[in-house]
Amino acid sequence: MAEFLEEYRWEPGEVRAGLFNQEPASTGDERWDVFLAALTEHLAAKDGRGAPPWVEKRSLRRFWFPFNTRAARVDAVVHAPAAFRRRGVYVSAQELNVA
Repeated sequence: MAEFLEEYRWEPGEVRAGLFNQEPASTGDERWDVFLAALTEHLAAKDGRGAPPWVEKRSLRRFWFPFNTRAARVDAVVHAPAAFRRRGVYVSAQELNVA
């Protein structure tokens, strides 16, 4: 994920806009499928555009903390981006930043 985020950051806006138009195949793990939807919406919002329609049908029924340590959970509850929170994925915005 970190490598993708780093590469994404350097792509021109018109290329980034097209990267998420097509719904990706399932990873085989509902949590990661929802994470991808949240990430797509989050990145689209940061670029000033709307998310593709496929992201709307993905959300979790139970909260999930991908980085599940006490400190990471507290940080995620306080700082999770809206696209993640509304889907039940709690990850700190800091975890999404790449050097």
